[in-house]
Parts: sequence; structure tokens; C-alpha cells
Amino acid sequence: MRIAVAGATGNIGALTVAALVRDGHDVVRISRSLGVDLSTGDGLDDALAGVEAVIDATNGPATDRAETVAYFGTATRNLLAAEERTGVHHHVLLSIAGIGRIEGNAHYAGKREQERLVSAGPVPWTIVPTTQFHDFAAMVASWTEQDGTATIAPLLVQPIAPADVAEVLAEIATGEPQGCYVDVAGPEPQDLVDMARRTNQARGRAVKLIPTWSAGFGPAMAGNVLLPGEGARIAPTTFDEWLAEQR
Repeated sequence: MRIAVAGATGNIGALTVAALVRDGHDVVRISRSLGVDLSTGDGLDDALAGVEAVIDATNGPATDRAETVAYFGTATRNLLAAEERTGVHHHVLLSIAGIGRIEGNAHYAGKREQERLVSAGPVPWTIVPTTQFHDFAAMVASWTEQDGTATIAPLLVQPIAPADVAEVLAEIATGEPQGCYVDVAGPEPQDLVDMARRTNQARGRAVKLIPTWSAGFGPAMAGNVLLPGEGARIAPTTFDEWLAEQR
């Protein structure tokens, strides 16, 4: 099966490409660095020639709400229009569990715009909402790290291994469109501060973490808000198993 992966050079995109290639599929890698620009549409029609399904695992700016919504909106419109022109039968969007419950986060606003456009668009679709990835905590801490100290919100999450996300996306892309898919999560709830501490420790980094709420991760995200909904699909890899690979 010929499948395109948008955001193919990113964390999840690269893992998804590898999973598809391993299973014998013909994979088209879509990325600006590879000559295909979702923001302008340049190169999209040629890239999607003969493609049956597209997996959108793109990322975007997350600091300014208007900029993020505009970026995701433009890229998604261009991608869907090219898919319609070239006869793509299935659009698979990687999204985030619980984004409908949270206001004030720029990245979540952009993902909601993606979901809105895909669900109202011309191409049959599946939206796959996943919880935060196992490497999310250390990444968030790195955004504020200065002189060996970083702030991080005390969020409760149920993180999932990036490789498990890739496996689910690859599986879904080879099947029929399913509309809104169930939440996909890892097996265990975790505290984000503890995750960041343990990840940095495993990687040999000494970072002092200060738990605090910020504009991007406010109290509205506290409690069970970020946990998967009922009937979620639980991926197998625990945080401890993933962490053992970081040493």
C-alpha cells in the first residue's frame, strides 16, 4: 500500500515511516526539508500521486495562539485539498486526548482547528487522540531550563511510548476510515515532575525542577483532565520500560 507521512522527519513521523516500511508498504515522506511545503502546498500534488492514505503527524509553533491556529489551519487545508485532487482515500490525523476540555493552550487550539477541518473535509478520515508521550516531561522542562534549573507544571498524565503511537498510526492507516477513534494511552498514570526528574537522571543530566503552573499549563489542566477517556486503547510500553532505553 502506498502511504504518505506528513511530518516524516519528526519524532513520531520517523517512527511511523519505519513501522510502515518494516511491514512492506511504499512510503512517501512529506517534509519541508524534503522539498514538500505544507504551508504553501508546493510539491504536494506530486508527492501524493498514487497515495491511498495520508498520516498527518506534523507539529507546529506552540507559543502564540493565533500563529499556531493559522499554521495548522493553512497546512491542513493545503493537505486536504491536495488529497482530494489526487484521490487519497483516507486521512489519518494524530491528535491529543482531551483537547476539547482545555482552553488557553496555544498548541491545543491549533490541534482543535486541525480536527475541525479534517472532520468537515472532503477526504474520509480517522482522528487518533493520544496522551502525552514518554519524552514529553523532559522536553517541557527543557523549555524553561536556565543555569541548571527548570520550572514544570505538576500535571497528572498517562504517557505513551512514541514507538507505540507509530504502531497504532501505521495500523489505522492501512484500514478503513473510522472517524473519531478512541483515546490511545500508555498503561499507567504518572506525575509529570517525577517523569522529568527520572528522565534527566537516566540521561545523566542534573536539573533542579521547580513545580509551578504557567500560562501554557495552567490549573485548568490539573487533576484527571489529561487522562484518557473511558474505553481507551492501552498501549503496552510502560514509562519504566521506555526509561530503561534512555540510559
